[in-house]
Amino acid sequence: MTCLVNKYYLFFLLLLFTCNNTNSQIKTDSLLRYNPNTLAEFREQLDYIFNDPIFSNANWGVFIVSLETGEYLYKKNEDKLFIPASNIKLFTTSAALNLLGPDYKYATSIFMRGKITNNVLNGDLIVKGTGDPTISGRFYNNDMYHVYNNWADSLISLGVEEIQGNIIGDDYAFDNKGLGNGWPWEFQSYWFSAPTSALSFNDNCIDITVSVDKNDKTPVITLNPNTKYAVILNNVSVVSHDSVTSIDVNREIGSNVINVFGTIRSGDSIKTYVTVNNPTQYSMVILKETLEKRGIVVNGNAYDADDIALSYDFKKMKKLFTHYSVPLSEIIRVINKTSQNFYAEQVFKTIGLEKNKFGSFEKGFEAASKIYSDMGIKLDGFVMVDGSGLSRLNLVTPKQVVQLLHYMHNNKYSKLFLNSLPVAGIDGNLAKRLNNTIAENRIRAKAGFLENVRSLSGYAFTADNEPIAFSIIANNYTVPVKLAENIQDLVCLRLANFHRNKWR
Repeated sequence: MTCLVNKYYLFFLLLLFTCNNTNSQIKTDSLLRYNPNTLAEFREQLDYIFNDPIFSNANWGVFIVSLETGEYLYKKNEDKLFIPASNIKLFTTSAALNLLGPDYKYATSIFMRGKITNNVLNGDLIVKGTGDPTISGRFYNNDMYHVYNNWADSLISLGVEEIQGNIIGDDYAFDNKGLGNGWPWEFQSYWFSAPTSALSFNDNCIDITVSVDKNDKTPVITLNPNTKYAVILNNVSVVSHDSVTSIDVNREIGSNVINVFGTIRSGDSIKTYVTVNNPTQYSMVILKETLEKRGIVVNGNAYDADDIALSYDFKKMKKLFTHYSVPLSEIIRVINKTSQNFYAEQVFKTIGLEKNKFGSFEKGFEAASKIYSDMGIKLDGFVMVDGSGLSRLNLVTPKQVVQLLHYMHNNKYSKLFLNSLPVAGIDGNLAKRLNNTIAENRIRAKAGFLENVRSLSGYAFTADNEPIAFSIIANNYTVPVKLAENIQDLVCLRLANFHRNKWR
């Protein structure tokens, strides 16, 4: 195979790479065996890859650096600003590790405003939140009620059989801006746009399962948690076996009226998720319902402290117990492995709370800026407006991303950071990319996706086990996203097959 392949042959390789047939595997294997003889040839190959004509109306930003020698291996528009999508999570998690530490745990404290007499709490139960995103089933064998059942057990052990007052959620640790700056309103019903709050439950979502009754005629909607907090409008139609199941949800803005609509085939069952309005009140309603299921009578109602005129001082109230989350190291794995937006936003506001005494994005960025400066990133040269990357207002350069990766490679938390990233062909949102290739398990990177945006940044380990930091970002393409992924994967294949030792 000659060193310089023409663009038509490259495009042919791209098409073959998307297929799963035997001929595709043969061509892919051929590609894996192809090694450049010099660094100049390696760069020339990448030039051909990124100059593919199907991306003539798009922008590629690329920066690839050896972490062993410090030299750049390839660069293209490395100082231009790009929308990074979920690559912004690298900024969130690296700052959190350095500012909060991997052993940081959220503390949610339960207080009583009153006294316990004859097994009755004569007063209110007040829950003081600090932003814990993990009160769900994610770390408890999918039992979303695990934490609340433990709280019920703790109250029962204190002799509480009845609460005369209300269940009140104190969420003053965070601001009331649930959605990030620049988030599309049309996405506000979907799980990836879940609002932030100092008190949260089940990622501030309701799980919705749509199935068909035993007579194969009526659509059935099941909620988890099974709560009265939401009003469900069932606009699903049952269709024949030769039709298509297509379910969508829409929550009316500012309410918890949820329209579930679409079609479901006889015999199918599909699960989806919808966000809630006012996560704090949602959390308290579910807590009240859980306590009642466990036999504790609650005579009052569930409230967000913002919604009632109530004056109280925690210093004058008795703390009954405190719940601690899993450590930040596990939370960061969720953020990077599965690209969990809600966790990322909660963590970024937590940086603000712990370092600047208030949980807002602005306070979080103020604290994180010191770390970004230490990375060598000029603060007036990039734009960060949320912690997850859902906003299209974020702007970073490929070089800045690689500066972050280089900094974390030499950081005391380097191993934790590296292990939080998806592994190509193995797990996270790279589990189905580059599997059964030489790049499997040699690429650890964070992928990002928005409409017309595809990013991939992280670490590659060459055939000589040389560590490489890279950032590959595509903006403004109009072809299918799979073709943008193929370009990134072709580069990763070459990096994994990289033999620097024979060039020396």
